[in-house]
Amino acid sequence: MTDRSPLPPPPPPVEIRTWPDRDALVRDRASILGELVRLFIGPARLGALLMWAGIAALGWSLAGAAFLMFEDAYDALGMVPGVICLAVSAAVLIPAAVFLATGVARDARVHRLLVEWGGLDRDPVGDLTLRRPRASLAWMLTSSVLCAVGLFGCVAVPATARAGQETYGLVAWLMGLGFLAWLTGLTGLVKAFAHRRWVLRVLLGVPADPLVRVDG
Repeated sequence: MTDRSPLPPPPPPVEIRTWPDRDALVRDRASILGELVRLFIGPARLGALLMWAGIAALGWSLAGAAFLMFEDAYDALGMVPGVICLAVSAAVLIPAAVFLATGVARDARVHRLLVEWGGLDRDPVGDLTLRRPRASLAWMLTSSVLCAVGLFGCVAVPATARAGQETYGLVAWLMGLGFLAWLTGLTGLVKAFAHRRWVLRVLLGVPADPLVRVDG
């Protein structure tokens, strides 16, 4: 989920802004917002999220294989392949977790910049390209499927496991994969809804509805 390209700076404070006129401000705003939207919800970002989630799933699968080896081992020598498999699993899982966490933190910074630059002005015509409804829908559908699969793995698998047929290692492996799928889907849903909320609140200026309405 990480991106090596540097992020645009935040907009300068009011007292030191040097745009000669509104048209110049709107042009700079459109250019920077276009780049920020691409970094936040572009197809490449979804692909990166799925890629690192897949790598994490591979690492957990190696850990699951190690659990099964430990259950089948009859002596200390039989546990050696499991230890090796567990070490390889850690070598895969740790970088994937680091990159995923780094990507989430970067997304938070990108969203903050989107709010700051978007709040500088309004450009109803130019902002049409920033809404990205298809990208938001792709994020939402993909993430919803992952959440459903993940919840099934976390809830249905242990609930239907039968003693003597499914081992603890197998159940732990499937639950771990389900948790990774659910966490990835939840991350994607949060981003999709955050982008939609940004479009409504910042670009369109739709006020937030109060949680409690007081009539009178």
